[in-house]
Amino acid sequence: MAIGKLLAAIGVALLVIGLVISYAPWLVNWFGKLPGDIRIEDEKKLVFIPITSMLIVSIILTVIVNFIFRK
Repeated sequence: MAIGKLLAAIGVALLVIGLVISYAPWLVNWFGKLPGDIRIEDEKKLVFIPITSMLIVSIILTVIVNFIFRK
């Protein structure tokens, strides 16, 4: 039963993320442009490390998961 809830929650989250990216891209334009995100460009290569952006995404997902699975 718990695995069913988890799969349903993941499915809903993926659906919402897909809709936001498709129909409201301005909501995710901040990703990768925050202070602390590393972007190194050279003539032949690009290195992109979104440290700060991933920390914010991690905090948001942790809060959401805690609200969903709180007993």
